[in-house]
Amino acid sequence: MKVAIVHEWFVDYSGSERVVEQLLQIFPDASLFSVIDFMPNHLRKHIFNKKATTTFIQRLPFARKHYRNYLFLMPLAIEQLDVSSFDVVISSSHAVAKGVLTHSNQLHVCYCHSPARYAWDLYHQYLKETGLNTGLKGMLAKLILHRFRNWDVATVNRVDHFVANSKYIARRIKKNYNREATVIYPPVDVENFTLSEKRENFYFTASRLVPYKRIDLIVEAFNEMPDKQLVVIGEGPDYNKIKATAAPNVTLLGYQPFGVLKDHLQRAKAFVFASEEDFGITPVEAQACGTPVIALGKGGALETITPETGIFFPTQDKESLKEAIRLFEGSGARYDKQIIRSSVEKFNQTRFRDEMRQFVYEKYDELRRYN
Repeated sequence: MKVAIVHEWFVDYSGSERVVEQLLQIFPDASLFSVIDFMPNHLRKHIFNKKATTTFIQRLPFARKHYRNYLFLMPLAIEQLDVSSFDVVISSSHAVAKGVLTHSNQLHVCYCHSPARYAWDLYHQYLKETGLNTGLKGMLAKLILHRFRNWDVATVNRVDHFVANSKYIARRIKKNYNREATVIYPPVDVENFTLSEKRENFYFTASRLVPYKRIDLIVEAFNEMPDKQLVVIGEGPDYNKIKATAAPNVTLLGYQPFGVLKDHLQRAKAFVFASEEDFGITPVEAQACGTPVIALGKGGALETITPETGIFFPTQDKESLKEAIRLFEGSGARYDKQIIRSSVEKFNQTRFRDEMRQFVYEKYDELRRYN
């Protein structure tokens, strides 16, 4: 069984690349395809040091750093990838990967991280945050995203079976594409996170500092609670803006290696999470350390956090978050570290590989019976 794995782009190692890494554990001989491949050498071990077959966007000016500016060309680019000689195509998709062209004798399984947020449910928020809601540039952006949505829907039937990374994403796939999806939760390296008896009096959050992650909201809330300490790990385009507004009780550490991240997850009083995520890997990693989570009660967090492992705040604003922190501290709740960890062990990498392997082989056997 010849397998092709089609991924959007290889530039770093984050949630979607972890999925590709585990797919390559299942199918080590699979060939990789992507719009671009600029993954640094020190990260290539995660994809078995394979080099992806790429598109013409790889050779365009400034593609290494500004590849997202070529979104308007990506539907054309992904269709130029020739995967016709493979029996199975697995697309790892949050933008265009699912649009790769396949024929009727091939099985195409799409592991959907999310329908493109900036084109669908975060469309208006994205335009406002990027200053593209008015003017000539705004009109051009709206036209590009309108055409992208039309293409996105038109390519839905190129996929034989959708797999969603959460029930939340399965609902969005149904809403945007009118297709059912099987839920297989993404792989989390819970074995690499351990319990610690050390607990210190600080709250912690970690993320890329981009607008929709709402680290600014968390910092604003703690600015108004000077008696509480917050530590933030992460870098991104919003770093300088957030750092400029941070009060003395808020510490921004920027990018830190894994060991520092893990150490803070183990020592923190609680992990704070304010974005509406498709799944949310870092809150699961925090719980694997026995750390309770204070999270926005929307999105994938509702599937990974329980009353025994954390507390939700209902709306994405600082007053709601501050009230949740007051409830967390004032309720006298005592969280059991072992119960917290046990609750997320089901999201481990072995479970993901077993479920994906079984799903792909079952669907491939079905296809062969009817061909």
